[in-house]
Amino acid sequence: MGILEKIAEIESEMNRTQKNKATEYHLGLLKGKLAKLRAELIEPKSSGPKGDGFDVKRSGDARVALIGFPSVGKSTLLSTITETEAAVSSIDFTTLQATPGRWEYNGAIIQMLDLPGIIEGAAQGVGRGRQ
Repeated sequence: MGILEKIAEIESEMNRTQKNKATEYHLGLLKGKLAKLRAELIEPKSSGPKGDGFDVKRSGDARVALIGFPSVGKSTLLSTITETEAAVSSIDFTTLQATPGRWEYNGAIIQMLDLPGIIEGAAQGVGRGRQ
């Protein structure tokens, strides 16, 4: 039974239950369960272990993140501008974790981050999204 079915079942039980002092506690419990299920709909529970994330130590005067689809040239741009050795390949998802680089522009030091490609459905595991 999915979350939507559980929500529908709780709502139908709340509609069937008479509202009086004797059923007040029961209705309160149902409202609490309903609130938890709706919150879970918005932010589902994570089933696997948490990844390392993109934690990179901040440096410089500013920080720029290169975000986009796979194979659009984020790593090439980072390698060209910052002289950082970022992995560049013709296959999708070459970058699996954030790659930092430093760029000096008009006396300011800018930290650039090459992030892995973003695609629809990555949270469900599409295109190595769980890695």
